[in-house]
Amino acid sequence: MDSITHIALGACIGEAFFEKGFGKKAMLWGALAQSIPDIDFLASLWTTPAEDLLAHRGFTHSITFACLIVPAFALAADRIHRPHNIRFKKWILFFAIEVFTHLFIDGFNNYGIGWLEPFVHTRFSFNTLYVADPFFSIWPGIAMVALFILGPYSRKRAFWWRLGLYLPVLYLLYCSFNKLQVDGQIRKILAAEHIPSLRYFTTPAPLQNWLWYVVSGDDRGYYVGFHSVFDGQRPIQWQYFPRNDSLLEPVNHHEDLQKLIRFSQQFYTVEKWNDTLVFNDLRFGQIIGWQNPRGKFVFHYLLENPGSNKLVVQRGRFAGWDWEVVKHYLKRISGL
Repeated sequence: MDSITHIALGACIGEAFFEKGFGKKAMLWGALAQSIPDIDFLASLWTTPAEDLLAHRGFTHSITFACLIVPAFALAADRIHRPHNIRFKKWILFFAIEVFTHLFIDGFNNYGIGWLEPFVHTRFSFNTLYVADPFFSIWPGIAMVALFILGPYSRKRAFWWRLGLYLPVLYLLYCSFNKLQVDGQIRKILAAEHIPSLRYFTTPAPLQNWLWYVVSGDDRGYYVGFHSVFDGQRPIQWQYFPRNDSLLEPVNHHEDLQKLIRFSQQFYTVEKWNDTLVFNDLRFGQIIGWQNPRGKFVFHYLLENPGSNKLVVQRGRFAGWDWEVVKHYLKRISGL
């Protein structure tokens, strides 16, 4: 999830754990603990763009890192707040819940998270929640603001931390239900249309959980389309993109290429833009793909000019959006 959401959730968990006057201090500790796995952004200061892709949500999002950082936080908080009557076990439990909540929630996005680093390099992703979903994030955000405004002993504090935690949990359950429903419908469509599904995934389109982006295919190429939960069994307007592995022969020696393939989990295509060789990671969708079925992919990496690939995951995410695009998007979400 985005950093603001982690901060807000961390603050609400801190209030829930301690309340009774200590809550605001715990909110600050919670926000810090929820944010600490994202310290991996510092890796971009010395790594190449391709290396940075694997560094993000890598070791600092692993169970090993969590087991190291939780006792460190607990020791620091225990000493800073002396004298106090908080048992050390409670500090450990508090920081463990904060850090593992971060790791758990990030697993629902499509980026992939290295829970087993540095021993196993497999990335896990449930593809259930868009990385910045306002319907998930707004509740802890509102609750955090309210908790900072209210007095430390206000009776209203319990209401706000419950709102900030319970509603996101309910929404996540709802998104998981949508995921199961959509996957069931897509599997039937793939079978009926004889579309290869050696590799397949669905993930929410931007900022919501009703319109889903679908990719299915094999080593030859991928079928890409969109499906709303309101579509039922309506056929998907597929677009086929050949993988074009043969285009990679001139750059097979490039170290970045192998990192990109590993990062993409094999969901990639290669194409030529004039004289430029481009590597597309299909997992992040297309730029306004529901409106322009042949649109460029959000993640496009210029293989022969790696220095121009800063913020490669973000640069196409909202390119070309205007009010007309938004209206068309809302219409497509509704199943029209």
